[in-house]
Parts: sequence; structure tokens; C-alpha cells
Amino acid sequence: MAKSTDFRYNTGATRVPWPAVGENYNKEDLMAVVRFMMKGEGEEYEKAIEAVKVEVEKLDKLATPPGKLSLGPQVEAAEAACDEYLKTSGCAFVANATAGFEIAYKYANLGPGDEVIVPAITFIATMAYPLSVGAKLVFADLDPLTCNMDPKDVEKKITDKTKVIVPVHIGGYPVDMDAIMEIARKHNILVLEDAAHAFGAVYKGKMVGTIGDFGAYSFHEVKNCTSFGEGGIVTTNVDAFRPFMKRSRFFGCNFDTPIENWLYDVNAMPGKYGPFVALNSSTTEIQGLGLRLQVERYEKILAERKAAAEYITKRLSGNDAIIPQDVSNPDVQPTYHLYLLQIDPAKAGGNVQTLKQKLTEKGVTNIPHFGPLFHFDLLKTYGYDKDEIAKTCPVCEEVFNNRFTHLPIYGLTGEQLEFMADAILESIAEMQAGK
Repeated sequence: MAKSTDFRYNTGATRVPWPAVGENYNKEDLMAVVRFMMKGEGEEYEKAIEAVKVEVEKLDKLATPPGKLSLGPQVEAAEAACDEYLKTSGCAFVANATAGFEIAYKYANLGPGDEVIVPAITFIATMAYPLSVGAKLVFADLDPLTCNMDPKDVEKKITDKTKVIVPVHIGGYPVDMDAIMEIARKHNILVLEDAAHAFGAVYKGKMVGTIGDFGAYSFHEVKNCTSFGEGGIVTTNVDAFRPFMKRSRFFGCNFDTPIENWLYDVNAMPGKYGPFVALNSSTTEIQGLGLRLQVERYEKILAERKAAAEYITKRLSGNDAIIPQDVSNPDVQPTYHLYLLQIDPAKAGGNVQTLKQKLTEKGVTNIPHFGPLFHFDLLKTYGYDKDEIAKTCPVCEEVFNNRFTHLPIYGLTGEQLEFMADAILESIAEMQAGK
């Protein structure tokens, strides 16, 4: 007798099981994965690969394939690890942070004519869902020091149609959440934290992404913590919705109360103002395993990034043309996902465009994250006037064009960090000398 492995057909012991996995991966596939994850070339590499292949052949005679490849125990373990780390309850591991945003926007019952306040600079994912359902995007100007959303400008732009405020913790540096939450509570507006860069950041003793009504993190390949290339976690502080969080990432399927003669029921998810339809943003078991492994060593990852950020800050601190960055203080602990480099153009002898070019010529990769959203053709297609919006976001225009860029801060040797600091100081000295 064998036991069915798929929760959808869990009939217990059976002589004719219906397994979850339609086609298993084999030993040749595993070797391809080994080559992909541990790339190399040359005679010694090929010898090592052959040695691994011999052992895999032995293992293949003893092992059985996994019973599930998606939404199984590894996903559950990753969620449990994230809940423990974030001090949350009932988080859901989803396909990406964008899927997490969608769940929050759907909970807000966002639709045509509703308004969503987003920062003038962020990634397209922040605004994609509102735009797709006909909601109006309202762009908040930036705090000139952090390049995050400015709460004072947010308050100016609230109307009776504002349904959601989306603070984005750019580079993993926390937004002033006390101010945002005070504004939101005053006007009964839902707060969705875009914490894509901020897994592990702390604001006044609270984990960033767990302060608003919803928060979503990204585990895309470029993030501090990854889950084999894609993935995200979504959390909520809405107690009434927490039991529905995991079901909202898989069509609202309810296996606890199946309809007559079938395997499950499908429920509408309860939104703030009415029900909504859930879609599919499931994740795989291998992603769950990858995420859990990185979460377990995440404090070490953050410590290495912090050390690099502190080194760069110390090296640049004596130059009055460089605006000092707060890499941490008793109230704020960022994730150092990006290092924000800002200059005073008047003191630097030119703007950041000149500095960016000089750094590139010296071999230092740098790029400002991200471009002002209202400059994209997509917004023009949907009737947004770039020039009119720019007038409402003067700080964004000024800092993006003249003051800031971002630097790499991870995976660098001490020699590379030293070279980058030297290159920045040399470039500014050249600008000041008119070279």
C-alpha cells in the first residue's frame, strides 16, 4: 500500500496513489543543477564534477523524489522562519513582492477613480496594479536627505478619494513611518509598506514592513536575501484578514469546507469595503528551502553590508561636498541594500551627472534607483502630464538630476571598497578643479 502525497487527493493509504508531482526530476537533472549553481571550467573542475556525479549515482539508488514541488512543507518552513524573524503571524510566501502588493490593493477594494499616493521615485511594481485597475496615481515629493517619501507632501495631496498610501523604503532606509501612520489614521487610509528593499530594517524598535496595514518584501535575485531568483513575503496587521492571507495567494481555495462531492470550496476574500477575487501567486518548495536557508544566516549578511557602508561613510565624511548619510542611529537601522551617495553641486563643482560619468570611467558601477515614475511613457499613455506632475515634485526633480546616485555595497573586497572611496574623492576633486 502506498500513500497519496498530494493534499488535493489525500485519501490515505491506497494501492493506486495519485501523486502530486506529474514528472519527477532525475539524477541527470540534478547534475545540471549542480553545474548551474556551482559554475566553473577547466580540467580540475570537470574532475570534481565527475566525482560528484559518481556520488549522485549512488544516492539515486537510495533516494526517493520529493512528494511536492509547490506550497508544501518547505514553503511552510520559510513562512515560519520569516514570521519568527519579523515578529509577525500568518505571513504568506508569494511569487514576488508585486503579488503581495496586489493582495493589499485588492483588500483596499481599489478601483477606478480611487487615489493612491506613491513616492515620485520608486520601482514600477509599486504603481502597476493601481494603474491597471483605473485608479489615479498621486506622486508625493521626496525628503531631500533620504530620497524617501516626504510625509508633509503626502498630507498636502490627500483628498476624499485617497484609499492607499504606499511608503517605499528605498535602499532599505526606513520612511518616517510615525508621520505616515498618523496621517493615515486621521483620514482612514490604508497603508501598504513597499518594503522590497527593507527585509530586516528597523524603525523605532519595529520591523519595517510590519508597521502599516500591509507590508511586502522582495526576495528577487538582487535583494539582500533571495529565494532562488524570485519570491516575496506579504504581512498584515489587519487581524480580521490574517486568516485569509495564505488563501488569498491561491484563488481563495478552501480545503477545510469542501462543497458536496468535490475537494474544496472557493471563497471570495474579505476586503475593507467588500469582497474581492483572489488569484494565483504560489511559490515552489525549492524557493521555500532557499529562502529559509538565507533567513537563517541573514544577520551575518546584514552585518557584512553594514560594515561596508560604515567604511564608505567614514572615508567620505571629511568632504563637505558630500552630504553625509545616516547609516544607522538608535531609531533607524537600514538594510544597506543600496548606498545613497549625495553631493552638494555648488560645493562639488558640478552636478551628479558629471560625477556619475567620472565614476563610470574609473570603473565604479553606479546608478540612481529609480527614475521618476511620471517620466515613463506608460504614464503618458494613461493621460498623465509629466511637466505638470514635475511642478508638484520639485525636490524629486532636483535631487534626481543633480544630487544623488547609488553605489554597490555587497560582494566587494576590501580592496574594491577602498578603490571606490578613492574614486569618489578623486572625481569630486577633479570636478572642483574644473577638470
